[in-house]
Amino acid sequence: MEARAAAIAEGSAPERVWLVEHPSIYTAGTSAKEADLIDARFPVYHTGRGGQFTYHGPGQRVGYVMLNLKPRGSDVRKFVRDLEEWLIRTLDHFSVKGERREGRVGIWVARGSREDKIAALGVRVRRWVTFHGVALNVEPDLTHFEGIVPCGIRAHGVTSLADLGIVCTMADVDVAMRAAFEEVFGPTQET
Repeated sequence: MEARAAAIAEGSAPERVWLVEHPSIYTAGTSAKEADLIDARFPVYHTGRGGQFTYHGPGQRVGYVMLNLKPRGSDVRKFVRDLEEWLIRTLDHFSVKGERREGRVGIWVARGSREDKIAALGVRVRRWVTFHGVALNVEPDLTHFEGIVPCGIRAHGVTSLADLGIVCTMADVDVAMRAAFEEVFGPTQET
């Protein structure tokens, strides 16, 4: 990813968004606390992205976003808000109300007296090129989050589209993510 980011910064490679599904792993961002790794039941990868521990695995759509922020105003906070907006609009395609929370990165779903995180964000920026990105819980095994304190937040749980009763395929999610991405960031090209 770092080589690609450098090439994008130099203008020798196009921007790119990858939508992938990982095998079960835990990733640790630059703010991760070892005490938040409760049970390392899966491989743990220390990454250069921001944030703390998260789980990636089957049933979760991960989006790696590599964009040059220079032509977009060199504003990292706006980029993070745009990533959140991308996820909120994606969820809207499934009639799910995703929300931001002050002081907590990610997208949240209110469920009566509680709220759960449905999508996580963790990015890195080098020479104004972004990498890493977002993770949307479609239908993962939510018990896999029990091996960590997700994003360092103990007071709230995690959820998924399936947990909310939404029946959809990963292909359905990809279509919604692409449409929402274009609404927020502009047109994309098929490659």
